[in-house]
Order: sequence, then structure tokens, then C-alpha cells
Amino acid sequence: MENEKTEMENPVQENAADAALDKASMHWSMQLAHEVMQRGKEPYVISAGMTTSGPCHLGTLCEFLYPQGIKKALGMQGKKATYYFVADIFDAFDGVPVVFEKYKAELEPHLGKPLTSVPDPTGKTASFGEHFMEEAQGIMRHFGVEAQVLKANELYEKGAFDKHAKLFLQQEEKVKEVVARTSLRKELPEDWSPLMPVCEKCGRIATTRVTWHDDVSYKYACERDVKYTKGCGFSGANRLTDHKYKLNWRLHWPSWMDYFGTSIEGAGVDHHTRGGSWDTLVAVFREIFKKEPPVGYKFGFILFEGKKYSKSKGTGMGVSQLMKLLPPEAIKYMLLKPDLQENIDINPTSTNMLRLLEDYQGAVVLIGQDEEKMSRAERKRLQAARLSKINEWKTPFLDAVLYRQLYGSWEEVAKQSKDEAGVKYLAPYIEEWEKQGFIPEEYSYIYAPQKAQGKVREYFEGMREGMGPLDIHNSIFEFAKANSVAPAEFFRSIYQLLLGKDKGPKLGKFLHALGVMRVKKDVL
Repeated sequence: MENEKTEMENPVQENAADAALDKASMHWSMQLAHEVMQRGKEPYVISAGMTTSGPCHLGTLCEFLYPQGIKKALGMQGKKATYYFVADIFDAFDGVPVVFEKYKAELEPHLGKPLTSVPDPTGKTASFGEHFMEEAQGIMRHFGVEAQVLKANELYEKGAFDKHAKLFLQQEEKVKEVVARTSLRKELPEDWSPLMPVCEKCGRIATTRVTWHDDVSYKYACERDVKYTKGCGFSGANRLTDHKYKLNWRLHWPSWMDYFGTSIEGAGVDHHTRGGSWDTLVAVFREIFKKEPPVGYKFGFILFEGKKYSKSKGTGMGVSQLMKLLPPEAIKYMLLKPDLQENIDINPTSTNMLRLLEDYQGAVVLIGQDEEKMSRAERKRLQAARLSKINEWKTPFLDAVLYRQLYGSWEEVAKQSKDEAGVKYLAPYIEEWEKQGFIPEEYSYIYAPQKAQGKVREYFEGMREGMGPLDIHNSIFEFAKANSVAPAEFFRSIYQLLLGKDKGPKLGKFLHALGVMRVKKDVL
């Protein structure tokens, strides 16, 4: 009987193992979608947010691309989800970003104020915070992100967090203990408060402290020195319903998730380290809200040539710059393909960008093929391509570059590639490559053929109409071997004959683009 029992249990164990294997083989977006579906019911809510304190870079782009990926993955399962994105323009202005360095004298008097109270020095928007919020929204549209963007200051103004503030004040000692414990501190400063009041006189939020409160009102003093600015010395009093406060970050974050009814939200690995703000969030939900927290996920850093991106310090290529060089779907693929917790190091050389474009177009080809026959890596590439949107060009990017260098006019490029719509779509990106000097050296050339001699002439005499790029490449290689010539040397001889250089574009594709009969006429 024991043997029979064991035999009966084995299928269950195997099924569990298969399920775990299936999950491991999924793209991270599908893994998280399934976790959300297991934890709750529709409609699902995805939330995210960021402080708009400087220009968007690839790190901040991920802040709204990852939730979009999860939303799309849920949609692939036939599930509905709402996506809220909080623009935290109520955060304190703590430094002038590099891009606004010329406005430093104008901006520094506003240090310590909420970003929404700092003027936009360009005069284009209502505030400093909204300047970069609008930039972020434009980038969201460019990348097809479908989110309801909400301003943190407007949420506070309408009393979205009044009930949370009241609860935190009522249980202040418990809240202090939770925050201290989960942030790995023995205790918090005596004047620590759940609230960050806005000073009525100077407008700063970073320099105030609560001096007294009950559960509906509070008194404060603007007297803190936060290194980059100091309080004005004013003392005042407000009621929570005056909406002139913000919650401390470690309370603000769980409060917006509770307000939205969030099913899932993510953050960088720094928030998920031991003692990070995610630990506080979980404890606040369970011990203060008496609820289970949403599904949380963590993602790695986006690095630029090994260094962490920074909005304020201007580290790394901005999204706006990269958007001129690469189609949005390729950028999305680059960020959505890796495992979520993997650090992604961006080094935007022409070689790396061409490799990315080739990888992306190869992944698009997988759409519609039998997934059962795909490897784990191929299935993940496939899902990243689906999340990134199918490309709008058929001609490989590098082929379009080749034709452009060869024929000059886009009309002729479209004719040669037989992909007019795709060439039109790629043209602005390739022109930017030309402008910024990103065209690889081997694709920067002048076609200046000379008359062939010796074995090279003999090879061209044998070329025939109708040969494809691979046929041409193989025929050169085979001719060299048959004539006891090192293939690399023979290829170099042909490049010298046609371009006056030791190397150039892939020779088979290049000769095919020129046309076999044209080349024979030029060199014989």
C-alpha cells in the first residue's frame, strides 16, 4: 500500500514541479500578472509614481514602462486593469538639476518648497514640478503608456489622505515604532511626525516640524536646518482639512496604495533592501491598516556606462536624446527583455545600438511561431517584443543605412528596399545617426570602383545575375579557397577595389544592393 500511495503522490509532485518550471520560463510580466490574478479579483489596479525633479532618463522611463508591461500582460490573460501614475510634484525641491544650472540664482531661493510651488524658469508651465511632469507625459505618449496621471498635490488638496493622516496621528507612537523598527533604527527623533506641514509664511515644506497635535489639527514651527536651506522661524497652526501638509514618505507611499486599492506596485531594489521603505509599507498595511499589502516587485538599476542614472546630476543619456536615435519599440524592448531584477548597463555606441535593433527585429519574427518549440530565452524575447509593439519597418535598419550611404536619396532607398513605409519611418533616426556621427566606419564610404585585375577580375567574371546576398558571400569565400587565397585577404582586395578601404559593409549584401550586373560593368 505504501508503494501504491507513493505512486499516487508522484503525479502531484510532478505537476507542481512542472508548474514551477512553467513559471520560471515565463517573462517577468507574465509571472507578475499570474501572481496578481492568484491574489485578488478584477478589476485590478496597478500604481506607480515618481518625483518630477529633473529630466526623464532611462531609469525613470522604467518607472512607467514596467507597470504598463504588467497591464498589457494582464490584458493578454483577458483581465481588466486600471493604471494610476502619481506625479509627486508635492515633494520638496532639494537641488537645482544640471539642465537648469543657468537658472540657479533664480531657483535657489525656492529650495525647500514643494516642487509645485517653485516657478518654472522657462515660463512654459505653472511650476518647476509641472515642467518635468509634462515632459514625462509626452514621453509616456511616445512610448504608448496608458496611465491616468495624477498630481500628488491635487490628491492632498481634495483630502485623499486625510483619513490616513488622522489614523497616523491617533496612533502616532505605534506608527513611530513601526517606522523605526522597519527602517532599522533604534528610535526616531523626538520631533518626528507623520506630517510635513507647509509653512504659511515662506512656503517651505522641508524645514517645518509639528510641535503639537490632536487627531484633526496641529501646530508647527518652521525652524529646521536641512543643510540646503533653513526655516524662516514662523509658527502656525492648521487643521487636516486645510490640506496644507504632506505625509512622511514612508507613510505617503502605503497611503496612496491604500487610496487606489492597489493590486501591484514596484520599486527599485534600493527600496526593497532590508530596512528599505518596502519593509515599512508592508508593516504599515498589516499593523496600522490591518490589511494585506499589494503584490510588490523590485527592479534593478539602469546604468549608463557603469554609473547609476541621476535626474538632478545629469548622469546618463536622456530619454529625449535616445528617442532621436532609436524607434520607441526598440528602446522598450531593450528595457523590458532582461530579467526584472537585472541591472541594465546602457552604452549607446553604434555597435551596441545596431546589435539591439537586430535582436529586436529577430524577436518580432518569433510572433506567431509555435511557442512550445521555443527555448526559455526565445519565449522571453517573444514576450518582450509583444510588449514593445510590432515594428513598423520590414527592411533591417542596417540595410536601410547601407542603401542610404549607397544611393543618398530616400526615394531610391525605398525603391531598392521595396519598403516605402518602413523607410519613411526609419529615415529621421538614420539622419540623426548621420548628424551625430553614429554611422559605423564600415558603412561610411564612397563607391569608387576601379578596374579589376588577376584573381579578383576572374571572380567578377564568374558572377551571374540573380545571386542573393548569401550566394554572393559564399561564392567569394569558396572562390578564395579554391584558388589558395586566404578568404580574409580576398575580401580585403574586393573592398579596396570598390571602396579604397580594407573593410566595409557585409560584402554579399553590399554587392547585391549595388546589383551584380552594375558591378561587373564597373570593374571589368
